[in-house]
Parts: sequence; C-alpha cells; structure tokens
Amino acid sequence: MRFFITLRMALRALRRNAMRSILTGLGIIIGVAAVIAMVSIGNGAKAQVQAAIASLGDNLVLVFPGNQGQGGGVRSGFGGATTLLPTDSDAIIAGFQKSKTDSDNSVIGVSPYVVARGQILANGLNWGTQIYGVSPDFPTIRSWRVAQGVFFEDPEVASSAKVAVVGKTIIDNLFPDMDAASVIGQSIRIFGQGGGGGGGGGGAGSGGTPFRIVGVMATKGINGTQDQDDVIFIPYTSHMKRISRRTFLSQIYVQAKDEDSVAKVKADVTDLLTQRHNGTIDFTVQDQADITAARTASTDAMTYLLGAIAGVSLLVGGIGIMNIMLVSVTERTREIGIRMALGAHGKDVLTQFLIEAITLSSLGGLVGVALGISGSILLGNYKGWPVEPSTTAMVIAVGFSAAVGVFFGYYPARKAAQLDPIDALRYE
Repeated sequence: MRFFITLRMALRALRRNAMRSILTGLGIIIGVAAVIAMVSIGNGAKAQVQAAIASLGDNLVLVFPGNQGQGGGVRSGFGGATTLLPTDSDAIIAGFQKSKTDSDNSVIGVSPYVVARGQILANGLNWGTQIYGVSPDFPTIRSWRVAQGVFFEDPEVASSAKVAVVGKTIIDNLFPDMDAASVIGQSIRIFGQGGGGGGGGGGAGSGGTPFRIVGVMATKGINGTQDQDDVIFIPYTSHMKRISRRTFLSQIYVQAKDEDSVAKVKADVTDLLTQRHNGTIDFTVQDQADITAARTASTDAMTYLLGAIAGVSLLVGGIGIMNIMLVSVTERTREIGIRMALGAHGKDVLTQFLIEAITLSSLGGLVGVALGISGSILLGNYKGWPVEPSTTAMVIAVGFSAAVGVFFGYYPARKAAQLDPIDALRYE
C-alpha cells in the first residue's frame, strides 16, 4: 500500500511540471528514436542483401576474375580482371559434369556469365538495360522459368546465334501493345556499350545487331531497388562475339547438386583452375555464404556505428534527467521535510524520486520507439529503402532507457532521502 501511495505522489509531481518533464525526457526520446530507426534501416538493408543472394539460386559456387588477397588486399583487380576464359568454364563442365543426367555429378549446372550495358531498339522505341550472356543452364541455376517460348540451347551457343530471351520490363517498354506470347519471334536490335564485370570493347556497329526473341522469362518483380525483369539474355558466345567484343568472362556460375556438396565443389573448382592457370590464383571462388558475409559486413558495421552514435543521446538524456532531478530535490526540500515529519521514511523518499526518474526515462523510451518506427518507415517509403523494425532492439532500447533512469536518478533520490527533516523544514 505504501508503494502505491508513493507511486501516485511521484506521478502527481511529474504532472505538476509537465512541460519540464517533457523537455527532460526529450534526450531519451531522441536517442531511442535514432537507435530504432538506424537498426530498422540497417536490418532492412541486410535483408535486402540476403534476398538478393538467395535469388541467385540454390547451392551456388561463383567464380570471379581477380584474386582477393589475405588481409583485405585486392590483387589483380578482384571482380574486374580478365583472367577467366570460356575454356575455364568448359574445363569445369568436363571435370565435374560428365553428363547432365549422371546422378554421380557433384555439379549439376555451369554457366559462363558476361554482362554489359547497352541500348535495345525495337518497334520504333529504345530502352537501356543490362545485356547478359549466359548458357542454357542459367535458368535452372537461377530457378527462373521461361513463361513463354523457350530458352536457347547448346546449338545456339555453339553457333553464336542471334537469339534473345527477355524480361517483362523489356516488353512493357518496347512492345507496350503486345502480350508476352505475341512478342515471340519479334526482332530487336542491340547496341552494345561494353563495360560491366571486367570491362569490354565497343558496340556492334552503327546499326546494332539484330536478335530474334525466342522466349520471355517469368516475372520476378522488384528486389529492393533492382527490377529483376529488366533483363535480356543471349548466348554468351553471341555476347562476346557480337556485343561486348571481349575474350574473357565476367564470372562463372557453378551449381552443386546439393548443399552438402557445396564445400567440395568449391575446393575442386579452386584446385582445377589453379592447375589451369599454372599455379597462379588469379581468380576468386566463393559460395553464397561467403558472398552474404562479405556484403553484409559493411552494412552491419555501419548499423553498429550509427546505433552507437545515436546511443550517445541516451547518455546525454540520462545526464539531463539527473540534472533536473537534482533541481527538483532543491525545489522540494520543504515538501520532503514535511513528508518526513509526518512519518515518511528515507526509503519512501528514495523510492518516489527513483520512480519519477524511471517514469521519465521509460515513457521517453516508449515514445522514442514509436517515433523511431514511424520515422524509419516514412524515410524508407520516401527513399525507397527497405525497413525491418527489430522487436529485440525495441525491448533493449526501452530496457536501457529505464536503466538510464535508475542509474542517473539514484544519486538525486539518495540525496533527497538523506535530508535532515529539521533542516529541510527550515529551508527557504
């Protein structure tokens, strides 16, 4: 009963100085809101990266040109060198994919990969997009089906055929009055601009290169800020000969038969390419876990850094609470003396001032959580960033703000509890 009376008196004291209470809690509110917003945006960015890696396919091993040296140094232009050749991809197929129907295969799919940006002209319209050179295994590796028509096969790759498979965004921008089925057989002209994943040569001449659409990929939609349907696939041989005019690959996709085989495939591919490159490791072999860890490391570091900076506001807010509580003790010295003269114990006064400090910080924490969530959502919608609020972060933020109230409120509360009743009654 005594505790509830003390609680009621503490809340009444806070209401009596409502504006000061609000301003005192402002530091806590800003700190918690900033922490929640930063963590929500950071988690959203991390989830976006993980989704992008997962969308590549299952059980993937990726081979990049260039070597990422130990200690974070980069040799030979990691991801931008010219050290991967089509014969490297052929060697992986010959070494580990004896037959596409062989159940003993450790590798079930291999696709060379070349990318360059270019312009596409068709139907009197033009569109700029990424042009990808791949093999017939690519849709299976990416778990991406063809919605209309067919994907090109090995004979088209061998002959550098001028055939293309496009995404829905290409159709929407070049054939706005046609459906996917009607686009099959239509002609497009590709003007290559080189670049992407290791540089490249010039285009295909002033008139571009005509390609015939043979298939339309199923819709994948937006992944973060990337439109996955804004794609055009052609045989990698056609890309290298007719579009980018290069002799090297941007990377190689290798798909292991199951999750347990990924580590073995990664090691085997590394050994094979090392032998082929005369002992020089001028390439990098990574699985999806490696790529995810590398791409989320910077996101995590930035999230922690911004969260720590925002957390300083919590400490500043705690100091503000201590300052105001000390002022409150001075202002209410006579009130404290009267309470003690009427029978209140020192622990009652201590409890009252602690409750005031904890209430200020906890309410500030709750308001900060609400502002942090709403602020991160608004910012995410405005900037197009993914946002993923963290329940754990909310609980920790509110708990920490309450702990700040206890830590910074204890000294003023103890000072009030130790006042001598007679001196307090004499205080003017």
